[in-house]
Amino acid sequence: MSDAKIRRPRAETPKGFRDYFGAEVTTRKAMLDRITAVYHRYGFDPLETSAVETVESLGKFLPDVDRPNEGVFAWQDEDADWLALRYDLTAPLARVAAQYRNDLPSPYRRYAMGPVWRNEKPGPGRFRQFYQCDADTVGAPSVAADAEICAMLADALEEVGIPRGDYIIKVNNRKVLNGVMEVAGLSGDDKEAERGIVLRAIDKIDRLGDAGVRALLGEGRKDESGDFTKGAGLNADQAEVVMGFIHAKRDSGAETAARLRELVGTSALGLEGVGELETIASLLSAQGYGPDRIVIDPGVVRGLGYYTGPVFEAELTFEILDEKGRKRQFGSVAGGGRYDDLVKRFTGQAVPATGVSIGVDRLLAALHAKGRVTADTTGPVVVTVMDRDRMADYMGMVADLRAADIRAEVYLGNPKNFGNQLKYADKRGSPVAVIQGGDEAAKGTVILKDLVLGARIAASATLEEWKDRPAQVEVPRADLVAAVRRMLAGA
Repeated sequence: MSDAKIRRPRAETPKGFRDYFGAEVTTRKAMLDRITAVYHRYGFDPLETSAVETVESLGKFLPDVDRPNEGVFAWQDEDADWLALRYDLTAPLARVAAQYRNDLPSPYRRYAMGPVWRNEKPGPGRFRQFYQCDADTVGAPSVAADAEICAMLADALEEVGIPRGDYIIKVNNRKVLNGVMEVAGLSGDDKEAERGIVLRAIDKIDRLGDAGVRALLGEGRKDESGDFTKGAGLNADQAEVVMGFIHAKRDSGAETAARLRELVGTSALGLEGVGELETIASLLSAQGYGPDRIVIDPGVVRGLGYYTGPVFEAELTFEILDEKGRKRQFGSVAGGGRYDDLVKRFTGQAVPATGVSIGVDRLLAALHAKGRVTADTTGPVVVTVMDRDRMADYMGMVADLRAADIRAEVYLGNPKNFGNQLKYADKRGSPVAVIQGGDEAAKGTVILKDLVLGARIAASATLEEWKDRPAQVEVPRADLVAAVRRMLAGA
């Protein structure tokens, strides 16, 4: 068969997926290492679960869907069981907590990091595979566990480079919202669908504003593309109760709590939720986490249906420019809450749990936007090849550099064109090239080319500022490691 008739696969990523290259992976790992250090300091242990779960295990907890296999990548195996890629790291934790309940300590504190998959419509900045970073406490009924999660989240944000004043963690309680639902006449099993729509509507207040949320609380809303989202069908009085809850935030936590007490009226569940918020605020204050870092905010709901108590969201408050050059706040990078009924699906017994999930890609984007990425993405020192027959000598050089903990590699392409070797080093982001031809070998020397300095000189209008720093030096072969170190240090 001729090449013209062979149908070759297209070299492209599937829609909604992307590839991550060197610097991206390095910066992500550096950020996650910092977060891990905070979680470890708080006494949390790492956990890695399978990327695949049974659809039955995942349950009906994916946002904005009604069927358990909708929104996930699922398939049927040879045993007729339906399997799916995990859509978050919380549902697998619930399965682990139930499966190993006799072996795990209680409370069980764990953190987990890794990719998750959602079979949803992709869009700009919205991918079907993305990274999450979670921390959860299973088996602690006290809201002290929720307060600890919030404190830990604040510490993690500051650890990775988001200073105080550039973020705020907002805390609310679903029990308070459920109390408001009672007042609005939305309690009972027959109102479950309406409550779900209300939850998702409130969660979009920052993006849609009052008018958009009111539309979703009523008959529905048509977006800019013409797509229509069905509303909760509330009447004007019911919608007003919900809107009053959204805007219940006052200047202080105590004033906000007082306003929430008014809204929940005689609802026992609502009053319990307000009391829990007051306890959380008190516990955080005792540890030095004041309203400059963590606040009570009724506008935080979290869309997932499994939350049963306190919910929280970390929002970055600094401004960035959007794709149209307009200023806007960066927005949410993490969220979570209490989900006391999730493990109960497996055991039939209530198991309290609370946790938080960090959107890794969004937090990385925020650090890039503020110029606070601290990972070392410098390329390796490249040892060039001038003579194929002396490859052992070049390998010896790179071995010495690596033994000194200097990142280095030998050029393994076609060495015939030396210019191509330097182009390769430039593409790799290499700081130094090591050169040894026959003349240098005979003298027992090597030439070091400072590629960083060379690029600066090339871009400079004057050579005056660089006259004391040659971009290329010749040193004894025995001094290779020390000389490379000096060049890397800018000496």
